[in-house]
Amino acid sequence: MRVVFAGTPEVAVPALDAIAASPHELVGVVTRPDAPAGRGRKLTPSPVAQRAEELGVPVLKPAHPREPEFQEALRALEPDCCPVVAYGALIPRSALDIPRHGWINLHFSVLPAWRGAAPVQHSIWAGDELTGATTFRIVEALDAGPMFGVMTERIRPTDTAGDLLTRLAEGGSSLLVATLDGIAEGALEAREQPEEGVSLAPKISVDDARVDWREPAVGVDRRIRACTPGPGAWTTLDGERVKLGRVEVVADGPDLAPGVLQVGKNEVLVGTASDPVRLTDLKAFGKKQMAAADWARGVRLPESASFE
Repeated sequence: MRVVFAGTPEVAVPALDAIAASPHELVGVVTRPDAPAGRGRKLTPSPVAQRAEELGVPVLKPAHPREPEFQEALRALEPDCCPVVAYGALIPRSALDIPRHGWINLHFSVLPAWRGAAPVQHSIWAGDELTGATTFRIVEALDAGPMFGVMTERIRPTDTAGDLLTRLAEGGSSLLVATLDGIAEGALEAREQPEEGVSLAPKISVDDARVDWREPAVGVDRRIRACTPGPGAWTTLDGERVKLGRVEVVADGPDLAPGVLQVGKNEVLVGTASDPVRLTDLKAFGKKQMAAADWARGVRLPESASFE
C-alpha cells in the first residue's frame, strides 16, 4: 500500500522506521510544525520530521490538518492508508476520508481502557499490572474507532512512564506494520470496541505532578513514576521547587509524618501516610541532578525540614 505516516515525538520514530523498512510504500510524513526548543528557543523540527528527512521522505507540517492546502497536498500523495502514532492533532472528517483505508492509529493502551493523551502515565498511576497497545481506525470520537489488533505488556514494579513507553513503542511498531499487512491483504477486519471498560487518560499537567505526601507510599511512588520523565514529579522545600527522581518504599521504616525528611549518612527518607520512601536523586532549583544524600549534605537540612 501507499502510506503517509503521521507522528511527532520521539516515541513515534520506531513505527516510522518499521514502516520505512516494510514492503509498504512510504510516500509522505505528516507532523506538527517546528517548535521552539532548547535554551535559545530555536525553532526545531519534530523528531519524526528529522527522521523523515534522513529517510528522504516528503514532510508536511500543517498548523492544523483541516487546512485545505494540507488536504490538497495529502490527496496528491494518493495514500491508501495513513498510519498514526502520537501525531498530536485531531483529524477532521474531511481528512479522514482521503485515504481509502482510513487513518490507523497505534494507541498505547488496551482499548477501551485509557482513551486519551496519556494512557501510559495513567496506567502506571492507577496501579495496573498489564497494559499494551491497540491499532484502530480513527473516527471523530476520541480513541473510539473499531480495533484491528492488540499487544500486551506487563508493567514492571519500577517502570517509569518513559521506560514503559519505550517498550510499547518498539513492540507497537511491529503491531502497526502487521495491521497494515492485514489490511492490504484483505485478511483483517476491524471490530467495534467493547462498550464496557472505558476509562479516560487526559494529559497530565504540572500541577498534577506535585507529590501529595499525605498519600500512602505506594501512591507517592506511582505518581512519581507516572510523571517521569514528563512533566516531572515535584515538591517544595521552603517555597522552592524540588524535582524528584524515583523513590523506594521502605517497608517497616521509621514513623515519619507526611513530608518530614530524615537524613541518614547515605540516605534521605520522607514520610508519607504509610511507610516512608527513600529518595534516590533529585534536582533542586538552579542546581544539577544529584544523589539525594549529596543534596542533603549540601543544603544542611535542619531536623525539622519537611517537603510541602
